[in-house]
Amino acid sequence: MTDMRPGIAVFPGTFDPATFGHLDIIQRSARLFGKLVVGVGKNPEKHEMFPTDERVEMMREITREVENVTVRAYEGLTMKFAHEVGAGIIVRGIRDSHDLRDELNFANANMMVGDVETVVLMASDRNALTSSTLIKQIVELGGGEIHRLADLVPPGVLSRLKNQLCRK
Repeated sequence: MTDMRPGIAVFPGTFDPATFGHLDIIQRSARLFGKLVVGVGKNPEKHEMFPTDERVEMMREITREVENVTVRAYEGLTMKFAHEVGAGIIVRGIRDSHDLRDELNFANANMMVGDVETVVLMASDRNALTSSTLIKQIVELGGGEIHRLADLVPPGVLSRLKNQLCRK
């Protein structure tokens, strides 16, 4: 049987830090598309805990076993990045109605201005409450029992979070 998956898709994010929720969306997207490019970008509205090169490295570590996934850093508009890598689809994961509202606005803008479709995947039950922002706040505000984050982030990411906490 031939592979009938559509071409190239982009899964953009800051991935600061990378979570099991991100990995879940990546693995599911990789089954849907011939090639998935994970785009590690910057969000001017967010303060980054990890520099871009370290976030790219984290994403490469957690996706190394997914054959059709590549990871690249990018700056600027996601729709332009999608065009650069030859993707006509942007993949987004949503956890709740707030994410849906936000993603609807981005999807409409990407379609109107960039002629790029958006495919939305619902977060799995296990990852529905996982938030990079919340994880980052826990670490930045003192961490508590940081080992408890092991259910939310891959082991290599947890190690980096522990190192980040030690720098404080």
